Amino acid sequence: MEQCGGAGHSFEIAKRLSKSGLLIGIDRDNEALNAAKERLKAFNNVKYVHDNHDNIKQIINELGINNVDGILLDLGVSSYQIDEKTRGFTYMQDGPLDMRMDKTQKLTAEYIVNNYKEEELSKIIFEYGEEKFSRRIAKNICEYRKAEEIKTTNQLVEIIEKSIPKANREKKGHPAKRTFQAIRIEVNNEIKPLYDTIINSIETLNSKGRLCVITFHSLEDRAVKNAFKDAKGKCTCPPGLPYCVCGKKNLGEIITKKPILPSDEELKQNSRSRSAKLRVFEKI
Repeated sequence: MEQCGGAGHSFEIAKRLSKSGLLIGIDRDNEALNAAKERLKAFNNVKYVHDNHDNIKQIINELGINNVDGILLDLGVSSYQIDEKTRGFTYMQDGPLDMRMDKTQKLTAEYIVNNYKEEELSKIIFEYGEEKFSRRIAKNICEYRKAEEIKTTNQLVEIIEKSIPKANREKKGHPAKRTFQAIRIEVNNEIKPLYDTIINSIETLNSKGRLCVITFHSLEDRAVKNAFKDAKGKCTCPPGLPYCVCGKKNLGEIITKKPILPSDEELKQNSRSRSAKLRVFEKI
């Protein structure tokens, strides 16, 4: 059986498992699950779970399953979420400041930009967006909200654009890209649990089972890379000790020494795959 962290990749997996096996599709977004159910309506070997992949062990246990043969984690925001302006993920169209992957949760982007302290906003935008003008953006957000609440993506884009010097605005894509990424990550808590999610996913695999992880920015990829290294269990004891005392446990092997990048053909079909990186780990 296989487990899929993002329901969008499920068609080919379900097709491959149609004669035997089970596909478990997990997604925080009910709309994504509904789309998967429609696409996979011809298959009866799929279970749909509205939950977070961070809870992988609990989900598998509640389904009465001990281990799985393969896991695909497709991290980050989906194309549907970006394109649907009412979800508030995009800086290209005006919409409500939402950014929730799971629309049942309470925390929204609107709450963050209107209630977080200036220092908190600056830290989030710098750490999660790698934005060097984070302090200026945070200060201007706080100044703006003194007069009126920030409720739309256009309002936030306007503040960001005025915060970044004109000469720097077009150097790395849209000036709002990094700040929107940072706030989205904070809304959905995408980075903090990721290391543990990777380790838990590996432990959930059967022997020779593989974990495949697709990331779309450096923060995700770094967390996955570090988790894979630790899961490989390289001894960190000082040389000369008669036996290992560091307790590093070897869970398996890293299959991809370097991440797999999209091919030219894939880039032609889907330009958004440009930043994608695929890493694979096989359990011992």
